[in-house]
Amino acid sequence: MKILFLTQIIPYPPDAGPRIKTWHVLQYLANSGHDITLLSFVRKDEEKHLSKLSEVCQQIIPIPIKRTRIEEVRALLRSQIKRTPFLIERDFRPLMAKTTTELLTTHHYDAIHVDQVNMAQFISKSFLDSKRIKTIFDAHNATWVILDRMRHKIPLALRPFLSLEVHRMKAYENRLVEEFDHVITVTEIDKNLILKGKNGHHNNSKVHVIPIAVNTDLLRPVKRKPDSNHILTVASLNYPPNADGVRWFLREVFPIIKRQKPEVTLTVIGKNPPKDFFDLAKDFHNEVQITGYVEDLIPYLENSALMVVPVLAGGGMRVRILEAFSRGIPVVTTTIGLEGISATDGIEVLVEDTPENFAQAVIRLLQDFQLQEQLAINARNLVTSKYDWKISLQELETIYKN
Repeated sequence: MKILFLTQIIPYPPDAGPRIKTWHVLQYLANSGHDITLLSFVRKDEEKHLSKLSEVCQQIIPIPIKRTRIEEVRALLRSQIKRTPFLIERDFRPLMAKTTTELLTTHHYDAIHVDQVNMAQFISKSFLDSKRIKTIFDAHNATWVILDRMRHKIPLALRPFLSLEVHRMKAYENRLVEEFDHVITVTEIDKNLILKGKNGHHNNSKVHVIPIAVNTDLLRPVKRKPDSNHILTVASLNYPPNADGVRWFLREVFPIIKRQKPEVTLTVIGKNPPKDFFDLAKDFHNEVQITGYVEDLIPYLENSALMVVPVLAGGGMRVRILEAFSRGIPVVTTTIGLEGISATDGIEVLVEDTPENFAQAVIRLLQDFQLQEQLAINARNLVTSKYDWKISLQELETIYKN
């Protein structure tokens, strides 16, 4: 099949959840013999990765994008006038709209694959209504839920705006579910939330769950030090729910751990760490390291006893948990952090939601290397059997054939 694939970010390198998911989807479609034209927004620092995408795409059409304060103010005004979600207006670019229309007018495609909610606006409603070709909306997750969970974390003055944004985004996603032939989410939770619709009457058969996957052949277990007292956390820190979770760990959980186990150290890895992280780290002298983005995680993994994934909001799946499982790294996370992953507390992972309980789970794991090893073995078995990309993406065949 000839596929027009739209995405709002270059899916390479696969170093964050959305990129990892999209990169594996592209690989799977290419390996199945499909001919892919990738139409993607590209930031300046992503241009160097375009050549890598030629391994899986027959054609790559980059559209430059740069978010600025002025552009965001304009988008906010448009969203208020048009009563549309700000997050959709923020990523509208006339060149992307023009290019999409031209491609659909002048070329033959068997399917359109829209990756994430921001990109659906570039497929016109009249085109969707015509039902000329198969249309697939890869939602990843229910975006309105992510926004809704953030409401209690922001200043009171901003909550009415966010409530309005939640309402508009929910209505927008509901409409997309009606208009597209197939919808993909990464968890059953997101599927059920998207299926609610305005009246709870969406067609269940058109919404498919395809979890985020990892390449377990590449992500082999590392050899950890049995006497390590080092904790690691890895996250895309420019994503507010991730930053809020790490901030919670630094402020409320890590001090409890340090009081009971003073020798413990922590490394926080992730692109664009907020400034206040460095202020929080000062309280622990040199025992908290904030690295920013790192090219090679393996030395940090080998030096660590465990990984913490403190998530208090957000949606979808935490791919960093799956990667830790694949690498044989024990994990402590929250209930929200584990959403979408079929792991069991005490078998493949430890799950706690309060600062005290989370801290005690970390201390317990630091003191019990046998428990570390058992969790690591069980988690590796789970991820290889259920979340390897060649297994979990097989549902794509059903979507593209029907």
